[in-house]
Amino acid sequence: MTAENDRTRRTRRKILAAVAGGVMMIGAGAIGAGDAMAAGSAPSAAGLDPTVAPGGNFNLSVWSLQLPIGSPGSPTTIQPAQLKGASGYTNPAYFWTDKNDGSMTFWDPEAGVTTPNSSYARSELREMNSNGSAADWSLSGTHKLSATLRIVSVTKNVCVGQIHLGSGGSSTKPLLELYYHSNGDVVLGLERSPDGGQDTSTLTNVPLGTQWSYVIAIVGGKIQVTVNGSTKSYPIASGFNAYHQYFKAGDYNQSSSSSTSNGAKVKFYALTVAHS
Repeated sequence: MTAENDRTRRTRRKILAAVAGGVMMIGAGAIGAGDAMAAGSAPSAAGLDPTVAPGGNFNLSVWSLQLPIGSPGSPTTIQPAQLKGASGYTNPAYFWTDKNDGSMTFWDPEAGVTTPNSSYARSELREMNSNGSAADWSLSGTHKLSATLRIVSVTKNVCVGQIHLGSGGSSTKPLLELYYHSNGDVVLGLERSPDGGQDTSTLTNVPLGTQWSYVIAIVGGKIQVTVNGSTKSYPIASGFNAYHQYFKAGDYNQSSSSSTSNGAKVKFYALTVAHS
């Protein structure tokens, strides 16, 4: 065997190892420049198992789920114990794991059942504590809701994340809502007071069907909202100081009609909550 043959064989082994490594990295969601161009805006499904219920990919032990079905004024709610785990709750019409990309997928028709305090239906998660009680935390400390998602369809706009008022008063308003509009605008809505009145501002634009990320947080007594890595900070009106809060995330469609085919479809690829 000549030295030249040795070098050729070693080179061939290196090439094969590099190719194999590249395939494994692509499967794990680490895509190089050439692959990124080929993939376009297709979402990453790294770590998501398309064969299990949403609770097999996401920690749903700290969420309950409100569905757009049930009796008028009393939508069906699924508790954390039913949601968690690979064999947890799934609904082929309103809440399921996408068999192609593993995303936690929400569908919300305009004609769905609503709560007494809203005209709009929702397929939406409500934050809970690990012991099964409703989350209800103070504005002190640090509280973060982080998500990666994309909106597949929407008729007008859809709320995909909230900080909502809990105990401390009679208001049923949110502190803030994050909306996605049909033209791609990502819009922040901040309530002026617990009595109502919302100010909105456009944060960025994300084309329909494109994956994006957000972090909604309370840090040092202020609101911080991060979209695709860009962070803005906002003061909290003093009227909210008496209230505790909780997070909501999912598909809260902001339009209603008699249609069961028009609505919003939202797909989540990551969803986490952290408190400190």
